[in-house]
Amino acid sequence: MQSFLAELKTQRWDDHRYYHHSRINQSLHFLSAVSFIIAYITMFFDPVKSALIGWLVSMVSRQSGHFFFEPKGYDEVNAVTFERKEEIKVGFNLKRKTILFATWLSVPVALAACSVFGWISPFKSFADYLHLLGVLWLGLAAAGLLGRTLYLCITRNVQTGVVWFTKILTDPFHDVKIYHRAPLHLLRGEWFEPASHPSDHDAPPPGRAHGELRA
Repeated sequence: MQSFLAELKTQRWDDHRYYHHSRINQSLHFLSAVSFIIAYITMFFDPVKSALIGWLVSMVSRQSGHFFFEPKGYDEVNAVTFERKEEIKVGFNLKRKTILFATWLSVPVALAACSVFGWISPFKSFADYLHLLGVLWLGLAAAGLLGRTLYLCITRNVQTGVVWFTKILTDPFHDVKIYHRAPLHLLRGEWFEPASHPSDHDAPPPGRAHGELRA
């Protein structure tokens, strides 16, 4: 259990220090985290609505921060290039996220096309369309999460896969904890976080090689 918790802390710290320099990105992660928590609650009585909230609000706000506001040049704070970060990232790097989002956007288009060409029964209302869309998006989320976890378990080790799975599911709560003040920093005119120190964000204990990204 100690090894599991230590690796979880490592993944969280690496994710923050490498991919969350921008206060705008942090603020969007806070918004995403709050909406994800709402989606978690909604999952108990309306999974389809939960999927719509998760994709349309949580994922769009979360990934917009990474794609549009996070610096992609040389990281002087951590002394590593962005390309190197992408190469060694265990989870979804920008290339994998692009594929995931392309698939996500193709689902509503394909669903509408199937209805227009008569490959499925025409929708009686837009609400019916949204319901089926939510079901498919829910399946896509589950496939992406479980598929990546299984891949990590096979190519790395079981603990790394399970730790990453745990991190993804608990990220909303952790993001609220560490990014809830990001909007206030923005209002003060602080666009990027000053160099982070391990003690500021629950960093793992020393001893790991520099630049080893696990999140």
